Amino acid sequence: MEEKIIAIIAEELGRDESEITVDTTFEELDADSLDLFQVINTLEEEFDVEFDNDESADIKSVADVVACIKAAQE
Repeated sequence: MEEKIIAIIAEELGRDESEITVDTTFEELDADSLDLFQVINTLEEEFDVEFDNDESADIKSVADVVACIKAAQE
């Protein structure tokens, strides 16, 4: 799952997948709030989950995204 999430984030942000790990923060990727919004929308569609506003506000890293998706799928 992490590889797929990283691939989506790389695609959405125009980055190379090799630049991104689970520990990478969106700040390190120079992603602004609009970038993060687009990433979240794409991930919600891809994994058929829905992040609530509180979860979205707490997302700072790829690991946070992975945790949110895993929790939403349970």
